[in-house]
Amino acid sequence: MSDKFDVIVIGAGPAGYVAAIRAAQLGLKTACVDAFAGKDGKQALGGTCLNVGCIPSKALLDSSRQYWNIAHNFPVHGISVEGAKVDMAAFIGRKDKIVKQFTGGIGQLFKANKVTPFFGTGKLLKGNQVEITAADGSKQTISATNVILASGSVPIELPFAKFDGKHIVDNAGALDFTEVPKRLGVIGAGVIGLELGSVWKRMGAEVTILEALPDFLAVADADVAKIAKKEFEKQGLAIKLGAKLTKAEVRKNEVALTYEDKDGAHELVVDKLLVAVGRRAYTTGLLADDTGVKLDERGRIVVDEHCHTGVDGVWAIGDAVRGPMLAHKGSEEGVAVAEWIAGKAGHVNFDTIPWVIYTEPEIAWAGKTEKQLKDEGVPYKVGTFPFAAIGRAVAMNEAVGQVKMLAHAETDRILGVHMVGPGVSELIAECVVAMEFKGSSEDLARIVHAHPTLSEAVHEAALSVDKRAIHKGN
Repeated sequence: MSDKFDVIVIGAGPAGYVAAIRAAQLGLKTACVDAFAGKDGKQALGGTCLNVGCIPSKALLDSSRQYWNIAHNFPVHGISVEGAKVDMAAFIGRKDKIVKQFTGGIGQLFKANKVTPFFGTGKLLKGNQVEITAADGSKQTISATNVILASGSVPIELPFAKFDGKHIVDNAGALDFTEVPKRLGVIGAGVIGLELGSVWKRMGAEVTILEALPDFLAVADADVAKIAKKEFEKQGLAIKLGAKLTKAEVRKNEVALTYEDKDGAHELVVDKLLVAVGRRAYTTGLLADDTGVKLDERGRIVVDEHCHTGVDGVWAIGDAVRGPMLAHKGSEEGVAVAEWIAGKAGHVNFDTIPWVIYTEPEIAWAGKTEKQLKDEGVPYKVGTFPFAAIGRAVAMNEAVGQVKMLAHAETDRILGVHMVGPGVSELIAECVVAMEFKGSSEDLARIVHAHPTLSEAVHEAALSVDKRAIHKGN
């Protein structure tokens, strides 16, 4: 063993690097092992989220939105632009620059907090030892009192549509197209499929999304999903539900798809195919056979409510364990575990974790859906308010969508809030705070909201719960 630490974190994604920093802040001697390499071949901290996920996708979403606005939003404001063109090298280059800025920033945070980074693949051995395999195959072993497993997740690959990095790609490949594909096929109408499908549609691609499930965004509130689907189709996204891909064959520079729906078998030919059918926990090679750490039927690391594996000093967090695969969920688990290790009171409330889809319009929610409340037999009341009646939204020419609030019929406690519209990725935070403090719709209804702002939609939805909204009929 070359060194002994208080804490070793395997994985430097949003769960792992945050856990490492918090542990170091608490005075624990901390190391973080990660094998992700950037385009320059050097260690790139931040995991999938910072390198090929959350951050680069938002960069492209914003760039593509600017381009889309020139033709579809600027004219409404009396602004006309002729001959707009896109420099794809600059388009992708901006994204890469942002990624490098943030991955480098984590490196600086590690230095500031005295976290020791190791570049290589980490494997947990018995006795809380970690074997690190470098890119050249060389190995070293370090040990710690506590090991936090934060190995993250990887895209699910379909056996009949394997990634080739050129014609059939995962999320990383779809962030690095050198030119706008004329025809883009997307398998899966989830977060990744909708966001990246939106990017390339705005840039001029003909985008067809095939979703195997019969319902659109079944995880979201049905009313929100209905509004979102209608708007996406207005933008030109072709969304086919109940469409199961059965074959994908690369022919020269095209991909021939065969899919089945209620009307039978169909063919679709595209230039690029993005497979975005979900992600799975990445635990390949993570555990030696004798560690005692268990995996469930989905390959996730089994943990208790405190993210402990049942093996003394071994914890697991983020996408590799139960719960939603969300960066902020993993980060909060990382903070909580570091605090538990240090003898403090860590905390993660899974009931108030916000979800966001960064499409146009944005979609966000926290808490229970109406369907969940019905299935659980919970009495509830509903308040809604459209952005079409919000002055700020109309002035922005982004008046599509609504805020929907669900409160307990007897106690008025907020049980869920669901939004689709402009800026809802930010608006949901107010509702999460209210829910975390066990607030009621009456609480939000009585709080003064600035005018004119988008947040007034939350205020009016809260008023609407008791049928006293001011700017719409009750």
